[in-house]
Amino acid sequence: MERAPEITGVGGIYAVLVEASNRPRYAFLVLQLVAEIADGRGQAGPFVAQGGVPVLLREWLCSQLLPMSEQPARRAAMRARVAAALKDELTGDAVRDAAHIEAAVEEQVQAVGRANVSRAISDLVRAGLMSRHYAGYATNHKNRGGGRHAVYVIKPAVLALLRKPAPLRRQGPGAANPQGELFAA
Repeated sequence: MERAPEITGVGGIYAVLVEASNRPRYAFLVLQLVAEIADGRGQAGPFVAQGGVPVLLREWLCSQLLPMSEQPARRAAMRARVAAALKDELTGDAVRDAAHIEAAVEEQVQAVGRANVSRAISDLVRAGLMSRHYAGYATNHKNRGGGRHAVYVIKPAVLALLRKPAPLRRQGPGAANPQGELFAA
Protein backbone atom coordinates (compact mmCIF):
# COMPACT_ATOMS: atom_id res chain seq x y z
CA MET A 1 0.00 0.00 0.00
CA GLU A 2 1.42 3.35 -1.02
CA ARG A 3 1.55 6.11 1.60
CA ALA A 4 0.17 9.51 0.74
CA PRO A 5 2.90 12.16 0.49
CA GLU A 6 3.20 14.44 3.50
CA ILE A 7 1.81 17.91 2.92
CA THR A 8 4.44 20.44 3.91
CA GLY A 9 2.84 23.74 2.95
CA VAL A 10 -0.12 25.56 1.50
CA GLY A 11 1.13 24.68 -1.98
CA GLY A 12 0.96 21.02 -1.00
CA ILE A 13 -2.63 21.43 0.14
CA TYR A 14 -3.50 23.01 -3.18
CA ALA A 15 -1.70 20.25 -5.11
CA VAL A 16 -3.79 17.62 -3.31
CA LEU A 17 -6.95 19.58 -4.15
CA VAL A 18 -6.03 19.78 -7.83
CA GLU A 19 -6.07 15.98 -7.90
CA ALA A 20 -9.36 15.63 -6.01
CA SER A 21 -11.50 18.51 -7.24
CA ASN A 22 -12.77 20.03 -10.46
CA ARG A 23 -12.83 23.41 -8.69
CA PRO A 24 -9.69 23.41 -6.50
CA ARG A 25 -9.61 27.19 -5.92
CA TYR A 26 -13.20 27.22 -4.67
CA ALA A 27 -12.56 24.17 -2.48
CA PHE A 28 -9.41 25.81 -1.09
CA LEU A 29 -11.37 28.95 -0.25
CA VAL A 30 -14.00 26.85 1.56
CA LEU A 31 -11.18 25.11 3.46
CA GLN A 32 -9.73 28.47 4.50
CA LEU A 33 -13.12 29.73 5.69
CA VAL A 34 -13.72 26.58 7.73
CA ALA A 35 -10.21 26.88 9.22
CA GLU A 36 -10.95 30.50 10.12
CA ILE A 37 -13.89 29.55 12.34
CA ALA A 38 -12.69 26.15 13.54
CA ASP A 39 -11.79 25.64 17.17
CA GLY A 40 -8.38 24.43 18.33
CA ARG A 41 -9.23 20.84 17.38
CA GLY A 42 -10.15 21.88 13.85
CA GLN A 43 -13.88 21.39 14.40
CA ALA A 44 -16.40 23.87 12.98
CA GLY A 45 -20.17 23.78 13.29
CA PRO A 46 -22.95 22.97 13.36
CA PHE A 47 -23.64 26.62 14.18
CA VAL A 48 -21.62 29.81 13.70
CA ALA A 49 -22.38 33.09 15.46
CA GLN A 50 -23.09 35.79 12.88
CA GLY A 51 -23.88 39.10 14.49
CA GLY A 52 -24.73 37.33 17.74
CA VAL A 53 -27.25 35.06 16.01
CA PRO A 54 -26.53 31.35 15.49
CA VAL A 55 -26.47 30.41 11.80
CA LEU A 56 -25.95 26.97 10.31
CA LEU A 57 -22.36 26.46 9.19
CA ARG A 58 -23.29 25.67 5.58
CA GLU A 59 -25.51 28.78 5.41
CA TRP A 60 -22.65 30.89 6.80
CA LEU A 61 -20.21 29.49 4.24
CA CYS A 62 -22.72 30.18 1.48
CA SER A 63 -23.15 33.81 2.60
CA GLN A 64 -19.37 34.29 2.80
CA LEU A 65 -18.89 32.98 -0.73
CA LEU A 66 -21.87 34.79 -2.27
CA PRO A 67 -19.86 37.87 -3.39
CA MET A 68 -17.76 35.58 -5.61
CA SER A 69 -20.78 34.63 -7.66
CA GLU A 70 -22.45 38.03 -7.92
CA GLN A 71 -22.33 38.92 -11.58
CA PRO A 72 -25.00 41.37 -12.79
CA ALA A 73 -25.51 39.71 -16.18
CA ARG A 74 -25.97 36.24 -14.68
CA ARG A 75 -28.28 37.58 -11.96
CA ALA A 76 -30.40 39.40 -14.56
CA ALA A 77 -30.68 36.23 -16.65
CA MET A 78 -31.70 34.25 -13.56
CA ARG A 79 -34.26 36.92 -12.65
CA ALA A 80 -35.75 36.67 -16.18
CA ARG A 81 -35.95 32.84 -15.93
CA VAL A 82 -37.59 33.01 -12.50
CA ALA A 83 -40.07 35.68 -13.65
CA ALA A 84 -41.01 33.51 -16.62
CA ALA A 85 -41.49 30.48 -14.36
CA LEU A 86 -43.63 32.48 -11.91
CA LYS A 87 -45.79 34.25 -14.51
CA ASP A 88 -48.90 32.26 -13.44
CA GLU A 89 -48.41 33.29 -9.80
CA LEU A 90 -47.96 37.02 -10.44
CA THR A 91 -50.81 39.30 -9.34
CA GLY A 92 -50.31 42.32 -11.59
CA ASP A 93 -49.25 44.53 -8.66
CA ALA A 94 -45.76 45.63 -9.73
CA VAL A 95 -44.40 46.11 -6.21
CA ARG A 96 -45.73 42.82 -4.84
CA ASP A 97 -44.67 40.91 -7.97
CA ALA A 98 -41.16 42.38 -7.87
CA ALA A 99 -40.81 41.35 -4.21
CA HIS A 100 -42.08 37.84 -5.00
CA ILE A 101 -39.64 37.48 -7.92
CA GLU A 102 -36.75 38.82 -5.84
CA ALA A 103 -37.50 36.38 -3.03
CA ALA A 104 -37.60 33.48 -5.50
CA VAL A 105 -34.31 34.59 -7.07
CA GLU A 106 -32.67 34.84 -3.63
CA GLU A 107 -33.97 31.39 -2.71
CA GLN A 108 -32.51 29.92 -5.90
CA VAL A 109 -29.17 31.68 -5.36
CA GLN A 110 -28.98 30.28 -1.82
CA ALA A 111 -29.84 26.77 -3.03
CA VAL A 112 -27.12 26.88 -5.67
CA GLY A 113 -24.65 28.27 -3.12
CA ARG A 114 -25.43 25.49 -0.61
CA ALA A 115 -24.97 22.87 -3.34
CA ASN A 116 -21.62 24.40 -4.31
CA VAL A 117 -20.44 24.39 -0.69
CA SER A 118 -21.54 20.77 -0.25
CA ARG A 119 -19.70 19.76 -3.42
CA ALA A 120 -16.53 21.55 -2.24
CA ILE A 121 -16.75 19.87 1.18
CA SER A 122 -17.11 16.49 -0.54
CA ASP A 123 -13.96 17.26 -2.54
CA LEU A 124 -12.10 18.20 0.66
CA VAL A 125 -13.20 14.98 2.35
CA ARG A 126 -12.20 12.95 -0.73
CA ALA A 127 -8.79 14.67 -0.70
CA GLY A 128 -8.31 13.64 2.94
CA LEU A 129 -8.00 17.20 4.20
CA MET A 130 -11.08 17.11 6.41
CA SER A 131 -13.85 14.89 7.64
CA ARG A 132 -17.49 15.58 8.36
CA HIS A 133 -20.12 14.24 10.65
CA TYR A 134 -23.54 15.34 11.73
CA ALA A 135 -24.75 16.67 15.06
CA GLY A 136 -28.22 17.24 16.38
CA TYR A 137 -31.43 15.37 16.85
CA ALA A 138 -31.92 12.45 14.45
CA THR A 139 -35.53 12.20 13.39
CA ASN A 140 -37.15 8.98 12.29
CA HIS A 141 -38.15 9.46 8.68
CA LYS A 142 -36.83 8.70 5.21
CA ASN A 143 -34.46 11.69 5.24
CA ARG A 144 -31.88 10.35 7.68
CA GLY A 145 -30.19 13.74 7.86
CA GLY A 146 -33.39 15.45 8.97
CA GLY A 147 -32.84 17.54 12.08
CA ARG A 148 -29.08 17.00 12.00
CA HIS A 149 -26.52 19.52 10.85
CA ALA A 150 -23.04 19.21 9.40
CA VAL A 151 -19.89 19.54 11.48
CA TYR A 152 -16.61 19.78 9.57
CA VAL A 153 -13.29 18.73 11.08
CA ILE A 154 -10.03 19.80 9.47
CA LYS A 155 -7.11 17.39 9.89
CA PRO A 156 -4.65 18.71 12.51
CA ALA A 157 -1.67 18.90 10.13
CA VAL A 158 -3.71 20.86 7.56
CA LEU A 159 -5.08 23.19 10.22
CA ALA A 160 -1.56 23.88 11.47
CA LEU A 161 -0.45 24.82 7.95
CA LEU A 162 -3.42 27.12 7.39
CA ARG A 163 -2.92 28.87 10.72
CA LYS A 164 0.85 29.07 10.43
CA PRO A 165 2.02 32.65 11.05
CA ALA A 166 3.99 34.44 8.36
CA PRO A 167 7.75 34.05 8.75
CA LEU A 168 9.46 36.97 10.45
CA ARG A 169 11.96 38.99 8.49
CA ARG A 170 15.48 38.92 9.77
CA GLN A 171 16.73 42.20 11.03
CA GLY A 172 20.18 42.64 9.56
CA PRO A 173 22.41 45.71 9.84
CA GLY A 174 20.89 47.39 6.77
CA ALA A 175 17.31 46.32 7.44
CA ALA A 176 16.68 48.68 10.36
CA ASN A 177 15.92 51.61 8.08
CA PRO A 178 14.78 50.40 4.62
CA GLN A 179 14.87 53.93 3.18
CA GLY A 180 18.44 54.51 4.16
CA GLU A 181 19.88 57.63 5.66
CA LEU A 182 17.63 60.45 4.50
CA PHE A 183 18.92 63.08 6.88
CA ALA A 184 22.60 62.37 7.23
CA ALA A 185 24.38 64.71 9.57
